[in-house]
Amino acid sequence: ITLIRLITVIPYKCVMIIVRSIAELGNFSSSNHPNGKEHYSCEYGSVKYYIYCGIAGMISCGVTHTTVVPLDLIKCRLQVKPQKYVNFINAFKVTIAEEGILGLSKGWAPTLIGYSLQGLGKFGFYEVFKIFYGGILGEENAYVYRTLLYLLSSASAEFFADIALAPWEATKVRIQTQDNWASTLRQGLPKLYAEEGLWGFYKGIVPLWLRQIPYTMMKFACFER
Repeated sequence: ITLIRLITVIPYKCVMIIVRSIAELGNFSSSNHPNGKEHYSCEYGSVKYYIYCGIAGMISCGVTHTTVVPLDLIKCRLQVKPQKYVNFINAFKVTIAEEGILGLSKGWAPTLIGYSLQGLGKFGFYEVFKIFYGGILGEENAYVYRTLLYLLSSASAEFFADIALAPWEATKVRIQTQDNWASTLRQGLPKLYAEEGLWGFYKGIVPLWLRQIPYTMMKFACFER
């Protein structure tokens, strides 16, 4: 029970800490300093820089994935129950008929928390690993083999980001696809832990890595180049 309470409470505490950090860190923009010199919001490779990258990742991943929860819900149900849900349009109609329009938002809470944490790790650790591996290669080799540097850094970042995502993704899928299992995050987390233990949160970690790591490698490499 203590573990479940921690898992449930920590993300909300993290959000409040991050909000306070934003206020303390000051202006995000690189505006001109009053003395006429160009002023940057943070130094590359500083703790402040990593925090900014992590916050950007939380917003970009958390908000976008939560926005498309209805589509994700229908996709999961089509995969799990093809006999009940004939096609994409039919799945929408059946879901709304049985659960109302709000039924399409099932799983929004674990999606928001899970992908916010994943975005924090993905974007934050990417910069950490890029600087770390770049230091190992040396300045010249880091430039010559920069595409390899981007691929390795993004793969490493996604590996750890998915560890943060997995418990929330596992809970979300069960909420969306298992009838009468749980309808909210507060019900789902302790129930999954009671039924399958800690390992229940990570049963899907390997396919999650196989899905996310190649995608993230391509995303960051294409962006950088």
